[in-house]
Amino acid sequence: MRSIAVIGAGITGVTTAFELHRLGLDVTVYDRQRYAAMETSFANGGQLSASNAEVWNQTSTVLKGLKWMWKRDAPLLVSLKPSWHKASWMAEFIRAIPQYRDNTVRTTRMAIAARDGLREMAQVAGVDFDLSPAGILHFYAQQHDFDHAREVTKLLAQGGLARKELMPEEVRAHCPELSGDLVGGFWTESDMTGDIHKFTMGVAGWLRGQGVQFKMGTPVEQLTRKDGGIDVDGTHHDAVVICAGVASRRFAAQLGERVNIYPVKGYSITVNLTDEASRAAAPTVSLLDDAAKIVTSRLGEGRFRIAGTAEFNGENRDIRDDRIRPLVKWCERYFPGVCTESVVPWAGLRPMMPNMMPRVGAGQSAGVYFNTGHGHLGWTLSAATARILAGEVAGTVTPALSRAA
Repeated sequence: MRSIAVIGAGITGVTTAFELHRLGLDVTVYDRQRYAAMETSFANGGQLSASNAEVWNQTSTVLKGLKWMWKRDAPLLVSLKPSWHKASWMAEFIRAIPQYRDNTVRTTRMAIAARDGLREMAQVAGVDFDLSPAGILHFYAQQHDFDHAREVTKLLAQGGLARKELMPEEVRAHCPELSGDLVGGFWTESDMTGDIHKFTMGVAGWLRGQGVQFKMGTPVEQLTRKDGGIDVDGTHHDAVVICAGVASRRFAAQLGERVNIYPVKGYSITVNLTDEASRAAAPTVSLLDDAAKIVTSRLGEGRFRIAGTAEFNGENRDIRDDRIRPLVKWCERYFPGVCTESVVPWAGLRPMMPNMMPRVGAGQSAGVYFNTGHGHLGWTLSAATARILAGEVAGTVTPALSRAA
């Protein structure tokens, strides 16, 4: 039986381990944390959102980044601290602008394909992760944002996703708790939400029971090619799958590979709905405010997750008050009936490739594979990329995704 090492026990690492195990391979998962899903997979926005598949490679994104560089609470913040890695990543991001339409369509297709795989994993593993099939509602307060969303809807349709344009009164019908002036919205009935941490922990626990080894609290220092396989700190495996989030770039370099991932920090707050009035005032439908780049999910009865923003500041995990405060104010603006006395802040580093497409498949060296670089859509795409990757490792599928670093 082939021995496969998976580096990383976040959502991509655990779903990859599930698919490799399903195909009969001997799997060992390594992670520096004591438990699964303790970094970027800990407290994201919760959305399983094919409707958020639009990649960011647009001229307007670059202009916004320049405009907001001195605005500490901006939805997109680029640190002024110089960095060759950041500069080179930005240059590749700009070069990928011509692929904006094609990559948005491809991402949409992957997101749709991931849905069935995620449900299957949860059913097989018997995991309760606060899954809600209540759909996702995009809403708009400015006409120019709404007009852009109409164009995005055409691209999503090319990828197979149906979403419905709504007038302001129809937005209110879907989310009567939402306050403020609106010009319209879009409704994606097929999208879902769920708790990424509960899912990942649950599937990891089930895999342990099936014989998959988890070497937790084990920081991997060195990957080395040896005897046709890969040594992980001296332990030999026939192959390695790098699912290590922002650390994937460093591990790839140890094996002579280039994976140009940059850490893009996102923030979230979890509002604990401790009283009946707050539970009634918080929305049950999942929302996306495109202008502010903020998403929400209702996780069970007692939690309201609000997440968003993008910060280009290197591998920095600090939770900044000036980035958390806008999320709290957003909640108070649109849902004034929700008490924000009990708010838990969090920040995580999204592993992003310059073209916003995940790096999935074999590397240049024998026995080296990647399933990483999913950016803000790791939760949404994980089940699809895990199945593609496992099939390639096992030789049951042909490579399906671009390997461009």
